[in-house]
Amino acid sequence: MQGIGLRPKIHVSTDGSGVVGYAGARLLADLADATGLSAAYSAALRPLRPRGTGHDPGRITTDLAVMLADGGEAIADLAVLRDQAGVFGPIASTPTAWRLLADVDETALASLASARAQAREVAWLQAAEHGEGIPAASAAGRTLPGLVLDLDATLIACHSEKAQAAPTYKGGFGFHPLLCFLANTGEALAGRLRPGNAGANTASDHITVLDQALAQIPDAHRHGTDILIRTDGAGSAKAFLTHIRDLRKRWIRTFFSAGYAITEPVRRAIRAVPDRLWHPALDQDGTLRAGAEVTELTGMVGLDGYPAGTRIIVRRERPHPGAQLSLFDQDEGLRHQVFLTDTPCPGGGSAQFLEVRHRGHARVEDHIRCGKTTGFGRFPSRDFGINAVWLELSLAAIDLLAWTRFLLLDGELATAEPKKLRYRLLHVAARLTRGGRRLRLRISATWPWRHELATAFHRLATLPRPAG
Repeated sequence: MQGIGLRPKIHVSTDGSGVVGYAGARLLADLADATGLSAAYSAALRPLRPRGTGHDPGRITTDLAVMLADGGEAIADLAVLRDQAGVFGPIASTPTAWRLLADVDETALASLASARAQAREVAWLQAAEHGEGIPAASAAGRTLPGLVLDLDATLIACHSEKAQAAPTYKGGFGFHPLLCFLANTGEALAGRLRPGNAGANTASDHITVLDQALAQIPDAHRHGTDILIRTDGAGSAKAFLTHIRDLRKRWIRTFFSAGYAITEPVRRAIRAVPDRLWHPALDQDGTLRAGAEVTELTGMVGLDGYPAGTRIIVRRERPHPGAQLSLFDQDEGLRHQVFLTDTPCPGGGSAQFLEVRHRGHARVEDHIRCGKTTGFGRFPSRDFGINAVWLELSLAAIDLLAWTRFLLLDGELATAEPKKLRYRLLHVAARLTRGGRRLRLRISATWPWRHELATAFHRLATLPRPAG
């Protein structure tokens, strides 16, 4: 039996020079410049710069977004960038950043969102310029046309008194933001910070967040492109689904796929369906899903008040160990899930395909989980306005990571979650040297992902820049 070798002995000193950590985060800062996000932020917040002196407010917000994308959790974490001025340049102090966030009112916050939309348009044009374009979402082994938007709410716990923090329906205390992600790329399109006791199925909040999300989509994609909006049961309010249908009057081709409560009429309809009308369900790769079946209840359940053409579909399957079952599920011995959609049957809208397409909405939980490690898992202030700005900057941080993946990376890293990107690329150490009138960032020759990071920097240098 071979023993485990001892670690080599080391002697620690603090006299090193030219060595920098978190060197890969420079990729995010340069990408913010390349997409025009930094410039757009500067234009949006120009009124907040006192007499044109001091740090540019747009640069401060960009640095905060980069810090959040790199895994920072508090405004004080700007020190990680500030203490390495040779790579990141001058970074504002923590008090200066605090003052800026406090000065951003609702008008300036809306301007920040508009600036992010401008940068998104540039990023998507850059993707098209390289011939790749925006990736397509998929279901059942098939690509989905157009764009897919996923709306969902989440609970953020607060361990101190913060403005508008409130008890949650799960017995906690904090906030209950509603968010919208683009399933195609993982970009965070919109978010609304709400008190912890905000209703999960509030139609007005869903309408607001959806409209904000659509405003983030470039005109060339917002009009003339199919846009599917997926939600869980909280998004099945008649007013919200009617709003989605009414968007077609503004030449926005929207469709919905929303969870639906299993009411008594639904239970009666499920029990009335003959076994021969239940069809095997599909998995995301298009293969049959063991122990699961799908059928359509359209015409068997009253849907008065819902948009014309609304269909109702149900899946039943053997419950997995630990599944939470309703009394109805326990009686039937199967777990049931129901959803509504207005995708017509002609053209590939079979119940089997639509069910697996709707089930893809569950991926939004992964986006939210990653988002909580990219800013909105912790809110820094007692002031609600500052926390709302923090949420907007965390959405920008999520976007920077998404743009990095589809503009600069390949293979496994092109679909990697933030944690993997940080450990492999963003947190890499390097040596900073000068020579030949150039500043060089030298990545270790033994770092396993050195070539991927170098390639990303080279691709970034070739991206077309926005005019002006």
